[in-house]
Amino acid sequence: MNVTSTLGLIAGNGRFPFLLLDAARAQGLTVIVAAIKEETDPEIDLRAAADAQIHVHWLSLGELSKLIDTFHKEGVSRAVMAGQVRHKQIFSAIRPDWRLAKLLLNLNTRSTDMLLGAVAKVLGDEGIELVSSTSFLEPLLAQEGLLTARAPDEEECQNIEYGLGVARALAAFDIGQTVVVAAQACVAVEAMEGTDATIERAGRLMASLEGAASILERRLTVVKVAKPNQDLRFDVPVIGMATIETMIRSAASCLSLEAGRTLLFDRDSLLERAGRAGIAIVASRR
Repeated sequence: MNVTSTLGLIAGNGRFPFLLLDAARAQGLTVIVAAIKEETDPEIDLRAAADAQIHVHWLSLGELSKLIDTFHKEGVSRAVMAGQVRHKQIFSAIRPDWRLAKLLLNLNTRSTDMLLGAVAKVLGDEGIELVSSTSFLEPLLAQEGLLTARAPDEEECQNIEYGLGVARALAAFDIGQTVVVAAQACVAVEAMEGTDATIERAGRLMASLEGAASILERRLTVVKVAKPNQDLRFDVPVIGMATIETMIRSAASCLSLEAGRTLLFDRDSLLERAGRAGIAIVASRR
C-alpha cells in the first residue's frame, strides 16, 4: 500500500467522521478507520462494505497499542481524529492497556487536552503524524461576520461581549468552551457534558423561573470559543444541526462562534433552520 495515499482516521461519534471520510476519499486517499467501539456509529461498516478503499478496524477506547499496531500494519504514517469522544467516556469508561496506563501515570493533570496531546506525541514517536482535520474540511470553517439574516440586537450584543470574557477564561483552564448568558448574567458554563447539554441545562434553569418576578428575560445567548492554544489536530469546536435544535427547545435566540476555528456541519440547512427560528448567528475573531 502506498503510504502517501493512505490516511488513518480515528473516528469518534456523530457525523464528523463521515464528513472527513468523504473529504479524504474525494482526494483519492485510502482511509484506514480506527473505529471506537464506545463511540463510532456502526454505519461506518456499511461505508466500508461499499468502498474497497475504506478499511475499518474496531477497538476500545483504551487500546492505544492496538491502534498503533493497526496503523503500522496498514502502512499509515498520517492520521486525523474526527468526531467527539465524550469526556465522561475518557475518564470513567476507559480501560487502559499497558501503553495508555503508562501514559496516564506520567500526566501532570488529567485534562482532555493533556491526555490527547500525550497520545499525539506517542503516535508521533511511532512514526504516525497526527494532522488537523481542518486541512480536509476548510470550507466548513465559519467565516467572520454575520451568518444569518437577523443580526444580534443590543441586548444580545451585550450578552456576547460579556460571554466572550467568561468563555475565554473558562477555555484557558481547559474546563469547557461554551457559556450561556441572559441579561449579562452567566446562566450555565460547560464542563464535561458538552455544548448541547450545557444549553439544555440553561434552558431548564430559565424555565424554572417562569411565573416568578425575575430580572432575567428568558432569552439565552450561547457563546462558544476556541481555547487560547487550541490544538486543532484533536479538538476542533463544532456546531451542527443538533445544537440549533437544542437552542430552539431551550429558547436561546443568539449564537456567537469563533471565526476560522469552528466547523459548521450541514451549513446551509443549519443556517436556514436558525433563520426560520429567529436565531442570530455571528462569528468573530479574537
